[in-house]
Amino acid sequence: MVGVALVSHSRDVAAATAELAKALVGSGTPAAIGVAGGVEDGGIGTSATLIRDAIKHADAGRGVVVICDMGSAVLTVKALLAETGASALPEGVRIADAPFVEGAVAALVTASAGADLDLVLSATDDARNYHKI
Repeated sequence: MVGVALVSHSRDVAAATAELAKALVGSGTPAAIGVAGGVEDGGIGTSATLIRDAIKHADAGRGVVVICDMGSAVLTVKALLAETGASALPEGVRIADAPFVEGAVAALVTASAGADLDLVLSATDDARNYHKI
C-alpha cells in the first residue's frame, strides 16, 4: 500500500490526526502512517530526523504521501526531497497540497483501499477543494 506521513509542528496534533484518520478507515487494516510532530525534545517545531523516520515508517515500496501542516514543515520536506545520494528519501515520496486533517484522512482512507500514489494524491486534492458552505 501507499504510505502516509504526517508532518506537524506539534507532536500532539500529528498523533491525534493520525488516530482520527486510522479510526475513519473503518474495517480492515489501515495503510502505514508515520508521524513527525514537533522536535526531538517534544517542543514545537520541525525536525528533519523525525520526518525521515516518519517517511521510513510509512514506506512500503509503493510511495509515500506527505501531509504537512504549514511553513517550515513544508520547507523541511522540500529540502529532504532535494537531497541526493545516501541521504536521499526513497523514490515515490510526494508532498500533498492539502489541509492537514482533511488531507490526512483522505490520504489514509484512499491508501488503505489499495489505491496507487496518483489516486491517493488525487484524494488529497479533493480534500483541498471541498467547500464547507
